[in-house]
Amino acid sequence: MCQLLGMNCATPTDVTFSFTGFAARGGVTDHHADGFGVAFFEDKACRLFIDNQSAGTSPVADLIKRYPIKSKNVISHIRKATQGTVLLENCHPFMRELWGRHWIFAHNGDLHGFTPFLSGVYQPVGDTDSELAFCTLMQGLRKRFPGSQPPLNELGHALADITRDITLHGVFNFLLSNGQALFAHCSTRLYYIVREWPFSTAHLIDADLSIDFAQVTTPDDRVAVIATAPLTDNETWTQFAPGELIMFEHGRPTMTLSVPIPPEVQAKNAANTACT
Repeated sequence: MCQLLGMNCATPTDVTFSFTGFAARGGVTDHHADGFGVAFFEDKACRLFIDNQSAGTSPVADLIKRYPIKSKNVISHIRKATQGTVLLENCHPFMRELWGRHWIFAHNGDLHGFTPFLSGVYQPVGDTDSELAFCTLMQGLRKRFPGSQPPLNELGHALADITRDITLHGVFNFLLSNGQALFAHCSTRLYYIVREWPFSTAHLIDADLSIDFAQVTTPDDRVAVIATAPLTDNETWTQFAPGELIMFEHGRPTMTLSVPIPPEVQAKNAANTACT
């Protein structure tokens, strides 16, 4: 199973603390060693770093740990390949343009029998089910709103409709952002935490590292961190329910939608050993 990390903030914030623990799962404390990537939004555009080396050994990952890039929306991914070869073009996150903005997507899961028709505007570069699903999401949104981006709430409902069809094909945990909001969907496993004033100290599970956020934040700061599994062992993380699609804005969840997953699909997802 791959793992996801997302961050949505009220003010530009660096992800170095969370990424340090997350990157350790890329071949040091866990076995997700088939590549990694991280995207940092700056308004409509983003900085995207990907590498087909493991996050635990990649010099690119070391750079990100040392270079505190501040952003309001961050998406990161460490890969354990289930479909697609271990090549750079198969590393998440993936990026596409829609309505004059960059969109970033990362997926944890395993889709089977998924052969959507793509019209040509959005085509995968690699050979993963993940990038195929991303192209399907982008194509669906573009068809529904050909002129310009709708309000975020309307966008969220459209995203839920498109997601519903894809979830029928298997495990589809994902993070998606256009730099304005971050959408997180859970098929099987996903958690989040909101850190806000008054801040406290957090300690990583995967590295012997603690930080007292009260010393490095202000009352204006608020951060939502989303992850496949909790990153800290002294904080309370909230678990998503299967089928939940949550929109995060300004460092907190602002809309929660239900994307029903049929019981038979949930049973297959639970039995999918490729996603454990």
